[in-house]
Amino acid sequence: MRPAVFCLAALLLPIWPATAETLPVGLFSAGDLAGWEDKSFKGQTTYELVPGPSGTVLQAKTDGAASGRFRKIRVDLARTPVLNWSWKIEAPYRDIDESTKAGDDFPVRVYVVVERGPLGLRTRAMNYVWASARPVGTRWPNPFTGQAMMLAVDSGGAKAGAWVSHKRNVRDDLRAAFGDDVTEIHAVAVMTDGDNGGRSARAWYGDIFFTGE
Repeated sequence: MRPAVFCLAALLLPIWPATAETLPVGLFSAGDLAGWEDKSFKGQTTYELVPGPSGTVLQAKTDGAASGRFRKIRVDLARTPVLNWSWKIEAPYRDIDESTKAGDDFPVRVYVVVERGPLGLRTRAMNYVWASARPVGTRWPNPFTGQAMMLAVDSGGAKAGAWVSHKRNVRDDLRAAFGDDVTEIHAVAVMTDGDNGGRSARAWYGDIFFTGE
């Protein structure tokens, strides 16, 4: 068992400020993993930079493991609220109920993390996921903790094997999920995991960045 929120209370320094209308977070296409750290929940998902269709991408492989990569970065959501990324999966998981602890596995997910309160006790996380069973647009609380919300932005196998790009207004999504106006986040993370159901997956992540619109 594991929470779906990266515990960052002791990890938030140094923090890079958002100073431009386009804020890069993960420049994988340039072969750059600077600033990205590892967080293991159970075992190790393997992450490596590999050639992609238009530059280098981050490949993730799990065989019943759950670990992620995260970058501590302060993002001013008043200036750059829109998260941009692309990803690809080999296949979705089968026979899964993602609202349960046993089903809290995803071939790809991108987190944004809001660090709040002493020792991070009021930390919040928004998880953008490629669901296997839940329809696109569905939002639900993480079964391990109410501090994290899940949002299916892709679902099923129709787009498996193809690159899919997304743009999400994080400020709007956090307001809808938690009911308050969040003006900055403190970390971004990716994770490919299969620990709760002993599942295996291979997936890829493209560049991650924030923009004003």
